[in-house]
Amino acid sequence: MENDLRAALIAWLRADPALAAINAIEEEAPLSATPPWLGIAASASIDWGTKDRAGREVRVALELESRTDAAAEDATLLAAIERRVLDLPPFHSGFELASIRFLRSRSEARADNLRAALLEYRFRILAPN
Repeated sequence: MENDLRAALIAWLRADPALAAINAIEEEAPLSATPPWLGIAASASIDWGTKDRAGREVRVALELESRTDAAAEDATLLAAIERRVLDLPPFHSGFELASIRFLRSRSEARADNLRAALLEYRFRILAPN
């Protein structure tokens, strides 16, 4: 189910016109993409099933890498990413989404005028009926 969620999330983010300014939206950090790019930095899951349905609690960390001097310049793009993640539809072929919760974020300046922002979410998903 975790891999189904990852694939659905990437497809959902790629389909958003508000994120058109992002040069690449990939399941992992792209090998060669000009910033800004967005990728899944990490994911992990634990059991979150019920008596009659398998389930997982999946934590997904998304990383946005951009080229800017000021952290505030990414604020609009980060807000659009957060809105889109939280609007992920509940029904998919490999899982049913029970809830999404924003957990935390982190931002850092990197060498060569790069800036990275990490957004972490918790998804609770169930196997389809």
